[in-house]
Amino acid sequence: MKTVIITKTGGPEVLKLKDSNLGRPGQDEVLIEHAAIGLNFIDVYHRSGLYPVELPSGIGLEASGIIKEVGSNINDFKVGDRIAYFGQPLGAYASHRIFPAKDLVIVPENIDLEVAATLMIKGLTSFYLLHKTYPVSSGETILFHAAAGGVGQIFCQWAKSLGCKVIGTVGSDEKIDLAKKNGCDYVINYSKESFSEKVLELTNGIGVPVVYDGVGKNTLEGSLECLKIRGMMVSFGNASGALPDINVQKLIQPKGLYLTRPSGAQYYRSRKDLDEGAQLLFEKIGNGEIKIEIFKKYKLDEVVQAHTDLESRKIIGPAVIIPN
Repeated sequence: MKTVIITKTGGPEVLKLKDSNLGRPGQDEVLIEHAAIGLNFIDVYHRSGLYPVELPSGIGLEASGIIKEVGSNINDFKVGDRIAYFGQPLGAYASHRIFPAKDLVIVPENIDLEVAATLMIKGLTSFYLLHKTYPVSSGETILFHAAAGGVGQIFCQWAKSLGCKVIGTVGSDEKIDLAKKNGCDYVINYSKESFSEKVLELTNGIGVPVVYDGVGKNTLEGSLECLKIRGMMVSFGNASGALPDINVQKLIQPKGLYLTRPSGAQYYRSRKDLDEGAQLLFEKIGNGEIKIEIFKKYKLDEVVQAHTDLESRKIIGPAVIIPN
C-alpha cells in the first residue's frame, strides 16, 4: 500500500508518500481499498501542529472505498460493500486501510463513491449543526460564515431545504455567485464591508438567533455583535486562526448569549448517532435537495500541492484525492 506520513509538523512539504506493508484486519476491523479520500481543512491543522498529534502519524479523517476483507467478529459488513467513514485514527491518505467497522457506513448504490468521500465530515458536520447543536426552524434567518467553502456549500443547501433564510459571508466577490447557487438568500463579502452591520440592517436591528462560524479569529467578535438577545454562537472551526480569549462581561453577558464549540466526536458517539446522520445526509443527496460538484481531484502523489491549494483558499468546493 501507499500512505502519506508526517514525521514532523510544518508546511505542506512535511507530507511524505511512503510504501508500507499492510497486515490482516483484526477481529473487529475491515480492510478497505480506498476509492477516494476527502480533503478537509482540519487536515491542515493536524499537519501544522495546531491540533497536536503523536508523531510519526498518518493524516486524513475521511474516505470511501470497497471492503476487501473482514475480521472474524464482523456481521454487519461483508467483502464488496461500498462504505465511507470519518474519524480517528488518522490515516485516510492511503491506497488501502485497516479500519474499525464500528465507524463505517454503507454508501447507497445511487451515491457516487467520490462524492461520498467528500460528505462524511462536511455533510455530517452540517447535520449536527442544523439538527442537534442549534435545531433550526423554518422561517428563521441564520448566518453562516465561509458560505462558499466545503462545509458551507452543503450546509447552506441543507438549511434552505429546511425553510431557513440564509445569510452567508464570503471573502471575495468571485465567491458570491457560488454561495447564492448553494442556497444563500443574502451574501456579504466581509473583506469589503462590515458583516455585522449588514446583518443587523437585514434583520431590522434585531440580529439573528444563531451564527455558525468555522472561520474563527477574524469573525468571532463580529459574529457576537450579529446575535439577537439570547442568541447562540456556534464556533466550529479556526480557518483564520485560533480563537482569541473572550471577555465574557463585555461580549457575552450584555445580551445573555450562548457560546458553544461543538465537534463531531461529541455528536457521533454511537452507531445509532452515526446511522441517523448518514441516513438523512444520503437522503438529501439522493433526492437532489443537496447537490455536490467535486471541485478538483488530486492523485496521492500530488498531496503536497493539494495542501498548498487548500491552505491558500484555491479550493472552493469539495475536493478529493484519488489514490489508485
